Amino acid sequence: MDTAKRIYNVLFISVFATMLGLGIVSPLLPIYAENLGATGIWLGIVFSAFALSRSIFMPIIGRISDRQGRKWIILIGMFAYAVTSLAYLIAGSVYSLTAVRLIHGLASAMVVPIAMAYIADLSEKGREGSHMGNFSISMFLGMGAGPFLGGFLNDMFGMPSVFYVMAGLSAFATLLVAVSLPEVKPGSFGHRQENSVPMRSIFTIPSMRGIMVFTFISALGRGGMMVFIPVFAPLIAISPFEVGIVLSVNTFLMALLQVPIGRLTDTGNKVVLIVVGSAIAAVALAAIPFARSFWPLLAITSVIGVGGAIQQPSIMALTVDAGRSIGMGTSMGAYNTVFGVGMIIAPLIGGAFMDFIGVEAVFYVGGAISLVGTGIFAVMMQRDVRGDAPETE
Repeated sequence: MDTAKRIYNVLFISVFATMLGLGIVSPLLPIYAENLGATGIWLGIVFSAFALSRSIFMPIIGRISDRQGRKWIILIGMFAYAVTSLAYLIAGSVYSLTAVRLIHGLASAMVVPIAMAYIADLSEKGREGSHMGNFSISMFLGMGAGPFLGGFLNDMFGMPSVFYVMAGLSAFATLLVAVSLPEVKPGSFGHRQENSVPMRSIFTIPSMRGIMVFTFISALGRGGMMVFIPVFAPLIAISPFEVGIVLSVNTFLMALLQVPIGRLTDTGNKVVLIVVGSAIAAVALAAIPFARSFWPLLAITSVIGVGGAIQQPSIMALTVDAGRSIGMGTSMGAYNTVFGVGMIIAPLIGGAFMDFIGVEAVFYVGGAISLVGTGIFAVMMQRDVRGDAPETE
């Protein structure tokens, strides 16, 4: 097996295991936090703590990986995942749970963005959508299977079992990376790697500017879905296990569609795919409160998954292309940081709307923000294309 194939296979399995562990707890964490006395605002704080820590450290870690290598960073991050998974069990208040989430976010900053940069280093010019789409399957399958497995474990063995399994999966991923992942310096696969540019200069690159704005508003609009669907579900008599199914199917659809959409991305108009996919997901998000039972909610969240699958490979392809000039770790870190900032703010806004208006308002506002963000992105990219066009006499 050649080095590139080995890297891909090891990271695919490792990221799948890590994201499976993370996904296991996603439908249960709001319930866990509420049992510790969390209000809507505190639910937002608990979830935002993960994204805050992740966002602070991702650009720093991404730039370090461009200069010093990636394997050791991923290895430390996966080990921290395993240890932090057990720390959830001793969190006795919303304050200690928030602290655990902060540490968990740091670990996350060292795993997924760096693994994505690793894979981006392997991507041939013109096939960024296919490569990143195929690798994204590991994340979506893990996050998709996680809520289903988490709901099952909770119903059968109790909530502590969820955290033990999350720790075990992270420990397995740590061992696999330590034993099987070769260290490869950025640029080793024939791609010319430019010197890292100053962080402030990233936002002067037209494509990155559009990516950052879209990613932020998209995360701001849809970031509360995973947090507040488990809170909304009991209002329409849906069990934690059924919530797990709803969240799993949404993410499974994104995983299954990554390969065909990734191929379409390589030959199609990336901006159009992003706009269409985002608009579909935004409208479906606003329709969630109209679901009054399990099957309608499953159908609506499935549409959100399809919309996300349509836009995701195109966003990643644009990010990889920019990374060839500014550094893959830098571009992936910037993308994930801005996404994280949106995920910080979204649960806080959602928690406020939940406390003062009702949980249904979270989805109405989220859908509206996503639609506005889609329109802004389309205008920005059209303007940037015109601005980059050569002048004619």
